[in-house]
Amino acid sequence: MRHRLLRRAMPLPPPPPPPAPRTPGVAGGRLFSSLPPPPPLQSRREVHVWYLLPDELNDASQLKMYMDLLSPSERKTALSMNGEKLQKGAVLSRALVRTTLSRYTNCKVDPGSFEFKKNKFGKPEILWQSDDNKMEWPLHFNISHTSSLIACGITMDNPIGIDIEEKKRKTAKNILSLARRYFTPSEVDYLAKIPDPDAQQKEFIKLWTLKEAYVKALGRGFSGAPFNKFSIEMAAKNGIRISVPPKIFKDSDSTCDCLSENWQFALVELNSSHYIAVCVEDESRSSDSGNGRLPLGLKVW
Repeated sequence: MRHRLLRRAMPLPPPPPPPAPRTPGVAGGRLFSSLPPPPPLQSRREVHVWYLLPDELNDASQLKMYMDLLSPSERKTALSMNGEKLQKGAVLSRALVRTTLSRYTNCKVDPGSFEFKKNKFGKPEILWQSDDNKMEWPLHFNISHTSSLIACGITMDNPIGIDIEEKKRKTAKNILSLARRYFTPSEVDYLAKIPDPDAQQKEFIKLWTLKEAYVKALGRGFSGAPFNKFSIEMAAKNGIRISVPPKIFKDSDSTCDCLSENWQFALVELNSSHYIAVCVEDESRSSDSGNGRLPLGLKVW
């Protein structure tokens, strides 16, 4: 795995006054003209993550411009949030997705022109129109946010799940009690062997972040893939691995049918204050090539 971390988040650049009328692929491109062009995604195994710090964006005119990029339903959802901080976070989350996706089409698709759909578990995907050349941009994305950081992950032709958590996130005082409620017995045993409370809490947050990334990559979320149905092996010999127990009987709700071990993970510290977990499908494990496991390429800006 390789990754590149910047000490400061690279916020969305100040947008200029919008031209009238807006030309798709041109007006949107100016919104991020100060950012370097994104490097190409070389393979299905490469992941690019772009993030920003909401507290660094406080100019009202800029926020209005980002609001204008959103669809009517996205604006309605953002404005329905309770409080200005949550509203701002919702606007920046959607603006980050739209501008990032546009940059990976070489600005041929305007940020405001993207349309999205959700699967039955609520995971958003790009809705390409019949006149779009989908094969040219087989992009997948996923977004995660806390009150202090928003991140968007991009892959090419490969499902992705990402999750970010604050390293100092407040948790229950009894970590093991919380772990027994949500985690598998093997994960509880792993945490129980850590004597230092602070170290135990850190490992709990790492496990939670990795599990969130996995169920988001599956496109099912917590309700569709409960955390106690699979285990994350943090100390695996070949890196972080997922373990799915054999099915002795078929669940009535079929929640286990979607689980598999053909996924690969990366876990890094972001901006010295957060953990970010990335999960993508691991085609090398499901193939018959016999070439062994290939490394996951992760770059973060």
